[in-house]
Amino acid sequence: MDELTQRQIDILTAIIREHTETGQLVGSEIIEKKYKLGVSPATIRNEMVALEKKNYLQKAHFSSGRLPSPKGYRFFINNVMKEKELSTVDEVAYKHSIWDEREKRYRMLSQASRVLAQRTGLLSLVATNSGELYYAGTYHLLEDEDMFDNLISKQIFERLDEVNFWAEILRQTHVSREELYFILGTDDFRDPIFDSCSSIFGDFEAEGIRGIIGVVGPKYLKFELIAPQIRFFSHLIEDMIKEQK
Repeated sequence: MDELTQRQIDILTAIIREHTETGQLVGSEIIEKKYKLGVSPATIRNEMVALEKKNYLQKAHFSSGRLPSPKGYRFFINNVMKEKELSTVDEVAYKHSIWDEREKRYRMLSQASRVLAQRTGLLSLVATNSGELYYAGTYHLLEDEDMFDNLISKQIFERLDEVNFWAEILRQTHVSREELYFILGTDDFRDPIFDSCSSIFGDFEAEGIRGIIGVVGPKYLKFELIAPQIRFFSHLIEDMIKEQK
C-alpha cells in the first residue's frame, strides 16, 4: 500500500466526510474553509493531485473537484473510521422490532430486512444458503437522486430476482472471514451495479443456516453509522436462530 503522509490522510478524510454529507464533487476551497487543516487551497490542490495519482481520489472530466475512489474509502474504513456505537435504547428497539417473529425464521428474516431498511433509509437484503431472499426499501432507490438513474435502478431491480447473485455475495462474505464485508467497487465484486453503488453485509451462521444481512446504497454511505447496525443485527439474527431449535 502507498504511504500517505498525515496531511494527505487529513485531506482524504475531509474529502470523504464532505462527499458523504453532500454527495457532490469536493474542491480544495471548501476543504480549506470548512475543515481548517491549516494549509492553503493551493497546497490542498497539490495533495489532491498526489492522492489521485495514488488512486485514492477520482477526478470528474467536467470539474476540478474530486471524489473518493474505492481505494480511498477502503483506506478510510480500515484506518480512520470510528464507528458510532449503538445506544442501549437502539439495541433494545432492534430486538423488539423482530422479537414477535422469532419463532418462524422466514418471518423473522423478512421483518429484519424491513426494519433495517427503515432505520438506514436504504435498500436492505437478507439471503441464506437455503435460497431464501428477502428485501425491503426499494422505494429508497427512487427517493435518492444519485440512485434514481434509469440504468442503475434497472440493474438493481433485475438483481433482486437473481437468487444466485446474492448467493455469490454470501459465499464471498463467508470466504472473507471478516465480520463485515464492504463492497466498494467492482474490484470487490465484479458486477456493474458496483460502479455506482456500495454495500455492507454482515453474516450469520447457526443450526446449519448461513446468511447475510446488509444494505445497498450510493457510494457515499455513512459507513460509521450503518456498519454497527448491520453488525448488531447479524449477531441478533444468529442468536434468534439458535433459540429456534
